[in-house]
Amino acid sequence: MNCKIALGTVQFGLAYGIANKAGQVESTEVGAILNLANNLHLDTLDTAIAYGESEAVLGSLGVNEWNIISKLSALPAGIVDVNRWVETEVHESCQRLKVNRLHGLLLHRPAQLTGPRGQEIQNALSHLKKSGLVDKIGISVYEPAELDQLFGMMQIDIVQAPFSIIDRRLIESGWIKRLQNEGCELHVRSIFLQGLLLMNAEQRPSQFNRWRSLWSRWDAWLKETGLTPLEACLRYALSVEGIAKVVLGVESAVQLKEISMAASGGLPPIPDSFSLCDEELLNPALWVNK
Repeated sequence: MNCKIALGTVQFGLAYGIANKAGQVESTEVGAILNLANNLHLDTLDTAIAYGESEAVLGSLGVNEWNIISKLSALPAGIVDVNRWVETEVHESCQRLKVNRLHGLLLHRPAQLTGPRGQEIQNALSHLKKSGLVDKIGISVYEPAELDQLFGMMQIDIVQAPFSIIDRRLIESGWIKRLQNEGCELHVRSIFLQGLLLMNAEQRPSQFNRWRSLWSRWDAWLKETGLTPLEACLRYALSVEGIAKVVLGVESAVQLKEISMAASGGLPPIPDSFSLCDEELLNPALWVNK
């Protein structure tokens, strides 16, 4: 299977995603997913302190052989010693995961770098890397525009950002090329837009009807090419040069098997008309406000 795929684990700790009907994944099923992922030669797990029980579930199953990337939650108000708080959070994360170190640590709320405690956060992350508790540090952003402000404020080894067949802002903004040139790893998520891109017309919630013309073009192209939505979304993301990892969340080993089968194969040219920059569609955090 394509080694660019990293296994997202938010569903292991929370009931997450607009297409999620099963809720949080049972621990036994997580074990089956990890076994299959290992057999498929995947080597990277993406988690976060904020993902409910995800880290604890992974730790109970044994993930010492994996490259684990976790995310640090926002710095709470009233913290006196930022360095101690960050170090404690990461140590506790490692204890839950039952590992000695993290492959990567990303800021879940990197906008704090521009705030009054920004320099202290940067110093704390640099200290963690120097101490060997984490191999790589970076940021997780909601849109490429955040990189215009944040990139260059600190050493960034990994950037995680949304990207999909309809969300090509990383390409159009020039950030994929720039990150490549800077030697920074790009990890992309939301290639299925929380499952929205995998739904047929009947399954799509009515709140997304305002983008009806996009769905019509998308459905017609899939019918014309004979591709499934899974094949199209997956093959497109995996084909883009400059993307180091494609983070995919799964709810079952069966889903992961389907992904492994869909990952390889042909991909016709993608119509430019699929690409859009509408934040209200591309940022799931805004969906709940509809």
